[in-house]
Amino acid sequence: MVEPSDANTRPPAVAGRFYPADAEECRRQAQSFLKPRADASDQRWLGAMVPHAGWICSGAVAGQAIATLAAQGPVDLIVIFGAVHTPIPVQHAALDPHGSWAMPGHPARIAKDLYGRLESRGNLFAVDGRLHEQEHSIEVNVPMVQLAFPGVPVLPIEVPAIGAAELMGRKTAECVAETGLRAIYLASTDLTHYGPTYGFTPAGVGPAGIEWARQNDCRLLKLIDELAAEKIVPEVQQHHNACGAGAVAALLGACRQLGATSARLLWHTNSYETLANVHPQPPTNAVGYAAVAIG
Repeated sequence: MVEPSDANTRPPAVAGRFYPADAEECRRQAQSFLKPRADASDQRWLGAMVPHAGWICSGAVAGQAIATLAAQGPVDLIVIFGAVHTPIPVQHAALDPHGSWAMPGHPARIAKDLYGRLESRGNLFAVDGRLHEQEHSIEVNVPMVQLAFPGVPVLPIEVPAIGAAELMGRKTAECVAETGLRAIYLASTDLTHYGPTYGFTPAGVGPAGIEWARQNDCRLLKLIDELAAEKIVPEVQQHHNACGAGAVAALLGACRQLGATSARLLWHTNSYETLANVHPQPPTNAVGYAAVAIG
């Protein structure tokens, strides 16, 4: 089960709902998702975009991206930019106040030793536990990160969907590079939330609507392919095709800072498709998921 937490350990918010709370079952499922793309081993990847729904929906998609990065060899740090679902308006990237996160099996160590460097970058970063307490976007991928990169600390950063998001990512990469640490960068976001459940049906309800949502995802994926970090937040604000626009912009900013020149789509699907063999659903609602490697 999830280990008990103390005052310096963040308790899990979604264990037992988005992913298993039992340590052995969590490890078993995470291991089943960690399958790297063999045809993506021809380039050095600096980071990736991953989804963050319940593992039954998107675990395999996220696991493929994480495993593809892990296949490149060991690193010293995993930076995860998260989507902000907490309805609190903020103009800073939020750092978590805890020294570790309680996870099934063993805690994940948080790289708090980097906070001073980040907080010295003007008003871009601040320790703000409010945006981490009940947030699932980073947490849901941490068990897979722990298994793929044993013992490596995590730097969770919640990034709001604001114009400074790209700069937040760039400054994060700058701070990490100053330490000499080898790091990879993840951005956690789902794509278009389509259907009556989400109050978003511009193309009606049914197969045509699901296809419209896929094409709406592709608008954003094209910008990611172009590494167009500055265009991500305006695109999402206009077309509602991601919940983690700030995280994606930060990822692209960080990877460009480190010399990234390309992106590769590893997997693009949606919850209607991924649930088809386990819990078939009518073509009414769907959430888009994609794994994209950046390097």
